[in-house]
Amino acid sequence: MAKDFYAILGVPKSATEAEIKQAYRKQSKELHPDKHKGDKGKEAKFKEVNEAYEVLSDPKKKESYDRFGSADFNGFGGGGGGGGGFGGFSQGFQGADFNGDLNDLFSSFFNGGGGGGRGRKPDTRGRNVEVEISIPLMDSVKGAERTITFTTQIVCDECAGNGSAHGSKTVTCTECGGTGSVTRTAKSLFGAIRQNVICEICRGSGKVPEKPCKKCGGDGRVSGKKTVNVRIPAGIDDGQTMRLTGDGEAGRQGEKAGDLLVHVRVEADARFERVGDDIRSTLPLPVLDAILGSEADIHTVHGTTKVSIPAGTQPGQVLRLKGKGMPVLNAGRHGDHYVTVDILVPTKLNREERKMFEELRKAAQ
Repeated sequence: MAKDFYAILGVPKSATEAEIKQAYRKQSKELHPDKHKGDKGKEAKFKEVNEAYEVLSDPKKKESYDRFGSADFNGFGGGGGGGGGFGGFSQGFQGADFNGDLNDLFSSFFNGGGGGGRGRKPDTRGRNVEVEISIPLMDSVKGAERTITFTTQIVCDECAGNGSAHGSKTVTCTECGGTGSVTRTAKSLFGAIRQNVICEICRGSGKVPEKPCKKCGGDGRVSGKKTVNVRIPAGIDDGQTMRLTGDGEAGRQGEKAGDLLVHVRVEADARFERVGDDIRSTLPLPVLDAILGSEADIHTVHGTTKVSIPAGTQPGQVLRLKGKGMPVLNAGRHGDHYVTVDILVPTKLNREERKMFEELRKAAQ
């Protein structure tokens, strides 16, 4: 029979990931076997809630469920109950319309070599979190620090992340006897097949809180704000990503946290253009200084430096300032600064200036 996973969790089909997770926590807390020992009805409902959450919290499984319904999940993964096997095969596999991965399909069904091994333990590590920050060019020149705050799953402060209520301890899971897996018989095209699958109660750990923490429902984490100080290295370029190990989402019941991926955007600068490790800029130069030669103050990302302008400098001529460009990331050296000369030709001349240029033209003839 097809199952409505959204109805099981009590959320609409348009529910967000956070809403699905919140509904799951609420129901798993209310239906936890430790609260209803011996109540087979509550136990079955608890398994249904876990089955629904395992599908709807996984984007790939959720997409398949939204398209084909629950038949594709009967007898697979974290689903509850024995019957099902390949129950959804004809519905999920419609010739050219099938968009799933057959390797995933068969590997999940025959996980453990047809019952001889233990199912793969679910990944209880926290997920990676991705954020984007914008910095001015000068921060990428000198390096900087930023404080980033984002919403994610953080360690529950009530139980310090272990999922147990205050004063209680962790005990052996009664569902699997501490093995972390349970045996299930499933029907298939090849007959009845016994499978070892991950225990839905302890999620493969073999241990459960004696009394679940009331704040997190035994998960060991809650939704909250997390603040991380980020050091931006000198030389980082637009579009590069920094990985901060362990600063992402907290893991379930004290497991390892995910990573924080910081995507860096470097803002455009009105004075300088970055090209790789080099900097380019323009020098407006009066025509007489170009003709006769002079000295000019050039603004670089490292400050102002004085440069000699040779006589006869031409429009568009490029001057190179070696080592005055961007710091090369983690290399201890710098690129160059290239200055393009822009000759300023006066558009208005007073009487004396005009006389001077006319005399200069006569002298050049």
